[in-house]
Formats: sequence, C-alpha cells, structure tokens
Amino acid sequence: MSYDPADNKNVSILIVDDEKYICVAISRWLEPEGYNCVMAHDYNEAVASLELVEFQLVISDINMPGKSGIELLRVTKERFPRTAILMATAVDERNTAIHALELGAYGYLIKPFDKNEFMINVASALERRRHELRSKEYERQLEQEVRDRTADIRNREEEIALRLVWAAEFRDDTTGEHIRRIGMFSAILAEALGYPKSFVDDIRIASPMHDVGKIGVPDHILLKPGKLTSEEFEIIKKHTEIGANILGGTDIPLLQFASSIALSHHERWNGTGYPQCLAGEDIPEAARIVAIVDEYDALSYDRVYRNAYSQEKVIEIMQQVNGAHFEPRIFECFMDIFPDIREVRASIYTEDVRLLVDHALQASL
Repeated sequence: MSYDPADNKNVSILIVDDEKYICVAISRWLEPEGYNCVMAHDYNEAVASLELVEFQLVISDINMPGKSGIELLRVTKERFPRTAILMATAVDERNTAIHALELGAYGYLIKPFDKNEFMINVASALERRRHELRSKEYERQLEQEVRDRTADIRNREEEIALRLVWAAEFRDDTTGEHIRRIGMFSAILAEALGYPKSFVDDIRIASPMHDVGKIGVPDHILLKPGKLTSEEFEIIKKHTEIGANILGGTDIPLLQFASSIALSHHERWNGTGYPQCLAGEDIPEAARIVAIVDEYDALSYDRVYRNAYSQEKVIEIMQQVNGAHFEPRIFECFMDIFPDIREVRASIYTEDVRLLVDHALQASL
C-alpha cells in the first residue's frame, strides 16, 4: 500500500522559531505531506496558539529571545500533555539534549536540518504520541472497569448486609428505617470528620449491622413495653457480644469492621459503657461515631417503651451526656452538621411515606 499524505490531514503542527525563514522552510516540507502547520516566533506567541488549537506536535527552537524553548517545553508538558514536542537547536550540546529529553521532549534536532532525518523524527514523534495516548486510554478503561466492578461488589455487599440486618431488626423496626438512617448518618459524620471515601463507604455499609446481635435477645425482653429489670438489661446488653461473634471470625475486612462496631457502640467515653468498659481512644473511632448517631436516632423515634422526643429535647439530652458518653470532638462535629442530619432524616421519612402510600394504593386495586 502506497503512502497517502491525506492520512495526515488531521495532524496540526506548531512550528516555533524566531527566525521566520526557518518556520517557512519547515512548513514547506510538512504541508505537502498533509500536515496543517501554524507558525509562532517566540514563547508568548506559541503559548497563545496552544491555547487556541489542539496541536499534535510542537517543533521548537531552544534559543529564542525572551523565554527559551526549554520553558516552552515545560509549559507544554504541564498544560498541554497530549501534545508531543521536538526540540531544535543550532548548537549540538549533549547536556542540553539530555536535559530536554529528561523534561519530556520526544526528540532533539540539530540545525541545519537534513530533510529525511527531520521527516523521520516528525513521523516517529507522532507515532510515539499515538501509542502513548492509546496506552493511557486503555489504562483509563481498565481503571474504570475496576471501579465499576468494585462498585458492583460494594452494592451487592450492601444489599446482602441490609437484608441480613433486617432479620434482626424486623421484630422492632418493621420498616427497616432505623438501619438505613444509621448508615447514612454515620457516613455523613465520618465524611465531615475528614475520613477518606473508602472509610465513609465502609461505615455506611457496616454501621447498620451494629445491632445484629439482637437476633439472640428473646422477644419478651426486646419488645417489652415497660422498664427492664436489671436481669433483663444484662441479657439485652449481650447483643453487643452476640453481634460481634456473628460478624467476626472472618477474613473479610468489611465484616471485621462491622464486628468491631457491633461490639463497641455502647461503650462510653468515660468508661462506664459496655461490654468491656472501654474509655477514651481505646474505643474504636467507628464505634464512637455510631454511638452518637445511634443515640440520636433512638431518641428521635418511638420505641415500645416510650414516645419520640422533639428534636430540641433530643439535642438537650445528648448535650447533657457529652464528654461522658460521647467524645466531645466527634459530638461537636455532629452538632456542626446537624442541619444536614435533619435534612437526610426528613428525606428518608418523606420517601417512606411515599412508599407506604404507593403500597396502599396497589393493595386497593
């Protein structure tokens, strides 16, 4: 198959040299081969052209008035990374050539140019650029596939976790609202505390499993409408250890994380909690986060033994035990984002009402 200059019709080349006749001479070599050529005669003109047109290749002299070709090389690699660049000079200096190549130049041309050598360098630089862009695109596609698969696995983990937790929650929270709220509230608070996205995602999925140990608590205690006896309270306290045992003993990091939360979310900052009487930073921080949002949610909604408190009363109660039950730093952050917490709470309530209405309408048909 013969070479067709039309193959280069979509290739734009910027030629930069303070000697205008050199720019013209290079253009006369390149344009018959199908390349689109634009000329610039100093650094500023070159940068202005790069900002207007996406060039596949820059051919630049090194020694120019004002900023040099080396400066142009730097700004091209930084601001226009998809553009290849060849450096040209009348001085054959090994150190300068090595420096240019280290900065990312695709080649180093010595004046006066040999046409055949010059054209080979241009074709080689463009081919190398095409290969690098294809490789980067392939890497980007692979990374996206990994992200998509990870997200799919994460979604499945979350769905499985929620369905398992509903088995424990169904007896005293038939809508599953509590576990959804705990996940969302914990994630919002963790993000506000500055945790990375991976931690935020983990606590959003793991925190709803904090009470999975309730599955081991008898109904007559769990659903008792009145005050628990001291013996009954000791039994219900066991849900922390039951939950930790259900979720523990695995090499799956997410379940290990959830096991730690299940075990420690009733510990108190002053060491008076259960089951291990941990205090301060000995309590896992994820459990300290969940302890606050769990208490908020528990006070904000009806329970079999009492009605929900107003939001004002909830905050008043929580402020009274801050520093004793809660870590002050995390509670302060919770108060800072409280408007966001209330907004999420309202949105979940609205959605649940909509689903209940839809279900009732379907049942009546």
